[in-house]
Amino acid sequence: MRSAPALCLLALVALSLPELAQAKKHSSTGAVPAHAVRHTAKAKTYGHRADAMRLADALAERHALDPVWVRAQLAQAHYLPVVARLMMPPPAGVAKNWAAYRARFVEPERVNAGAAFWRTNEAWLNAAEQRWGVPAELVVGIIGVETYYGRVTGNFSVLDALATLSLDFPKGRSDRSEFFRSELGEFLKLAQSQKLPATKVKGSYAGAIGLGQFMPGSINRYAVDFDTDGRITMGATASDAAPDVIGSIANYLAEHGWQRGRPSHYGVKPPSDSAERAALLQPDIVPSFTPAQMAGAGALLDEPASRHDGLLALVELQNGDAAPSHIAGTQNFYTLTRYNHSAYYALAVIELGQAVAATRSPTR
Repeated sequence: MRSAPALCLLALVALSLPELAQAKKHSSTGAVPAHAVRHTAKAKTYGHRADAMRLADALAERHALDPVWVRAQLAQAHYLPVVARLMMPPPAGVAKNWAAYRARFVEPERVNAGAAFWRTNEAWLNAAEQRWGVPAELVVGIIGVETYYGRVTGNFSVLDALATLSLDFPKGRSDRSEFFRSELGEFLKLAQSQKLPATKVKGSYAGAIGLGQFMPGSINRYAVDFDTDGRITMGATASDAAPDVIGSIANYLAEHGWQRGRPSHYGVKPPSDSAERAALLQPDIVPSFTPAQMAGAGALLDEPASRHDGLLALVELQNGDAAPSHIAGTQNFYTLTRYNHSAYYALAVIELGQAVAATRSPTR
């Protein structure tokens, strides 16, 4: 998804479609039941582990933090078995399904919630679009997919989740413990700089925080005080966090290559020849072909796509047992996947934002 900063924004950690399905299966809204999270509080703390204290010292040195304070924070962190389970991929053979994935997010209640969010925060959305060139509907789409406009922001202790994934990353999948160690250090840096009680901050099972589900490192690098009140608020409720979250999302996308006034994707029919189709699909979501090259390989592009003056990617989205869907993704589509490394996620954000925009007055 990005060369490195990660959001869950389905949050700001980079979740693949299978990981999202695993995290979401706990309830219709995607939230893990609170009782499941509270139950894990009986687990042992990391204070008794020598490796945890070594990690505390290393993070303190890396981020110029008080090592005594860092040790004290990490000593209070609990191992959360549910976090380790949620990090595991789904069973083999679980098929991706764009139509089902889209239906989870582009549905009447979420669209109506998005319209209400837009009405309340229209001035901030317009200001962010003017400053960074990121359309308001995309920011609205991201917040809607990430947290249902603040309804689902996560009920895990961020400290516990990041400690678990740093020190006890589950076996049986690619090891991402180094990434989570980095995010744990960023979280402790954030907690100290903003005077947050590290043990009280809540977020996703992967450590993403607030209305926009930024990972701690992304907050430290890309969050902005958009309402200029002297503090950056990325919290769970739209009423207090919306201005800074809106500005931070727009800034994040701009920093990752969003091109003002450019489309995110076009319609395309892939080549019928399997070898040519495979060649175009090989780079995945990375724009790699001119429109002429795609057409020369047998792809049928929409007329606006044939006039696109940048590179395109042939993006395929599986639909279970049905035929896959395809789009021609631009650099802006790729930029959206820097927020979450999934074409399914990016297209859901786009289509939710479009659906919300369609409910608005034609005067906009």
